[in-house]
Amino acid sequence: MAAEGEQVPAEVSAPPKEKKVKPPKEKKEKPPKEAKQQSDGGADGKKKETKLGLSTPKATNFADWYTELVVASELISYYDVSGCYILRPWAYSMWEVIQGFFDAKIKGMGIQNAYFPLFITEDVLNTEKDHVEGFAPEVAWVTKCGNTEMEKPVAIRPTSETVMYPYFSQWIRSHRDLPLRLNQWTNVVRWEFKYPTPFIRSREFLWQEGHTAFATQEEAEKEVLEILELYRRVYEELLAVPVTKGRKSKKEQFAGAFYTTTVEAFVPDTGKAVQAATSHCLGQNFSRMFNIEFETEERTKQHVWQNSWGLTTRSIGVMIMTHSDDKGLVLPPRVAPKQIVIIPIPNSKTPDDVKAAMLVKVEEFKADLEAAGVRVVTDTRDNYTPGWKYNHWELKGLPVRLELGPKDMENKKVVLARRDTGAKEFVPWEEVAARVPALLEEIQADMYNAARTKYDACVEQVTTWDQFMAALNNKHMCLAPWADEEAVEEDVKKRSATADAMGAKTLCIPFVQPELPAGTLCFASGKPAKNWALWGRSY
Repeated sequence: MAAEGEQVPAEVSAPPKEKKVKPPKEKKEKPPKEAKQQSDGGADGKKKETKLGLSTPKATNFADWYTELVVASELISYYDVSGCYILRPWAYSMWEVIQGFFDAKIKGMGIQNAYFPLFITEDVLNTEKDHVEGFAPEVAWVTKCGNTEMEKPVAIRPTSETVMYPYFSQWIRSHRDLPLRLNQWTNVVRWEFKYPTPFIRSREFLWQEGHTAFATQEEAEKEVLEILELYRRVYEELLAVPVTKGRKSKKEQFAGAFYTTTVEAFVPDTGKAVQAATSHCLGQNFSRMFNIEFETEERTKQHVWQNSWGLTTRSIGVMIMTHSDDKGLVLPPRVAPKQIVIIPIPNSKTPDDVKAAMLVKVEEFKADLEAAGVRVVTDTRDNYTPGWKYNHWELKGLPVRLELGPKDMENKKVVLARRDTGAKEFVPWEEVAARVPALLEEIQADMYNAARTKYDACVEQVTTWDQFMAALNNKHMCLAPWADEEAVEEDVKKRSATADAMGAKTLCIPFVQPELPAGTLCFASGKPAKNWALWGRSY
């Protein structure tokens, strides 16, 4: 499953024990320095102005803004192996929300979780020729044990088809053994030499990978689309990120697959698309290679039909790029580790008994909101100013802030402030437990609608090469009629490359197609067009 990154080059690297080949030069990362919160101690002991927030504007230098943001917001720390990152609790909690949603859905479909080893022997990896050619350039090999060269080097899984399928052939004997539907939550390693980007392109990443076997093509193809719809729901319903569902071109599909379906996201600020998740119908290719046969009810032998599908921690990066701003993260409520922060804001003249009552009220709100299913954090630290706390939690992206000051104690109201728009409203105490959940749903919907509006504005329907290039250079995607030929796609990629930007490729052939009038010609080759394809530059 090539869900993490683009389709890999189809050229085979030298086997581990043959002559040494000089590896390509790695592009070193320059991790930003971990944010230090400097402060001046005031006379009251409270910390004053700090260097919270981001120094690089999103619109000015997106790459620097992004790398600064993921560190400053405590999502990751850079590791001393290039391309590998430490996922801090704030990031991992989001992955757990995604896991929880998806895992419950696939279990409801009858899919079971399992775990397979991360090592693959060379002979097994080479079983499926097209598959190994697709991954060979980025396979990491273990060649030594201590100081001793291993007699047979082993690969670290870039994906698990060749790990699992020898055992599928042992477990499946009869039609009664089908369907076999397994998923695993795990890590994989792909030793890329392109410039790494946290969450988006890394050498080790977390994902789920599903592997299933069926008696018929119809059953397999039904599951492919069911899983793709779950991926759409993860992005659009949890992460508030719009996507387009479609089918990959032959050139871009998963190595060894019958066909690949995909959900494609887009980052308007960079003009680049992201392959968000993929669901592959493998056909009978792998079952023939691994001899996965079953006896039918008529006592004949047939090869199974197989699928594989994967979703990765790349999803978190796409969400960050889509919604966040110069103040920090902007998290959709459904995936936010904490959905509201409650901050009491006494002033220097507030009597001690009022301060004490304020803290009691904070705990009451916390209990009421948690009972309503809201994820709550309180910030009652007295050595930071309210302004510092506001900035801190804005950087972390919490959807809502509840403020409770001396006047609020008198008026029996609170202030609710939205992270996405900055809008504030006053809410009576007795309405807080009902208003906050409703507000969170409003924020979720508003964030998706805003992102959808931007996404749709970045899709241009074109029919000529000049229109195509103008749209690309305007950081847009193009919906264009084409001949659906690999040679044309390769030509477009070469011709559309500029001194400042990579060439475009097909992102998908969308399931929802505009009308294609008879006689429509391919925008690039002038040949008869067979369908509309979504094109763009990509990560």
